[in-house]
Amino acid sequence: MTTLNMSNPFDISGKNAIVTGGAMGIGFGIAKRFVWAGANVVIADIDAKAAEAAAEKLSGGPGKAVAMQVDISQPDAGDKMVKKCVDEFGSVDILVNNAGIFPNVPMMEMDRELFEKVLAINLTGLAYASKAAAAQMIAQKTGGRIINIASIDAIHPSAVGLAAYDASKGGVAMFNKAFALEVAPYGILVNAVAPGAIATEGVAKGMSGEGPEAERMRQVVNEMTKMIPLQRMGDPDEIATATLFLASPAASYMTGEMIVVDGGRLLK
Repeated sequence: MTTLNMSNPFDISGKNAIVTGGAMGIGFGIAKRFVWAGANVVIADIDAKAAEAAAEKLSGGPGKAVAMQVDISQPDAGDKMVKKCVDEFGSVDILVNNAGIFPNVPMMEMDRELFEKVLAINLTGLAYASKAAAAQMIAQKTGGRIINIASIDAIHPSAVGLAAYDASKGGVAMFNKAFALEVAPYGILVNAVAPGAIATEGVAKGMSGEGPEAERMRQVVNEMTKMIPLQRMGDPDEIATATLFLASPAASYMTGEMIVVDGGRLLK
């Protein structure tokens, strides 16, 4: 049985975490929440400069943050991240699989290379990072938390142009359940957060500029916002707080579950 800190059941001080895609957007929001909740965080991102800048921004928190450059689609990415976390902080207690891409390209216009890239980053990379982290957690014999950032598109498609993304996130939702079942005997809890429309740098970048993809992204965002009962897009910190809950002792009797954070979008 997990003993709760009665004054703060979301306390994760002293825990050591990896956040993929942690340099900006939802990933940075999660890293920030974790550091201020007392955890040490490896900010793993394909953009080395952005990761370093993110770690610098978090340098004043109760926890520590270090940056590393990693391409989650590479076969050795999981092992590299685990080694970095162990070398820096001594253990791996939490993994947040946040890194992902969402090109807006209709399936009838999509080439095989792009489709496979989406799966490699959003699903295969997530699965093998989870495997590497779980192996370390099992060796430590102290349990752990794996939190997968899925999407409401794992449940219901948002728009035309996201077939590859939706397929990858649907895979994440089922992997979340299957892996939770596999590692539960070791005290490793595997859960997911499914964001709806969140205002991130990636969304802003996708809507900027000219061309058919940018125009499609603007249309998708405009239409999605109209469909949200709360009448606004979410903030990265609203995903970060749900993720912190799953990482904390407050969620000690949950595994294989997915929390939807979408402003009510799926109600419509």
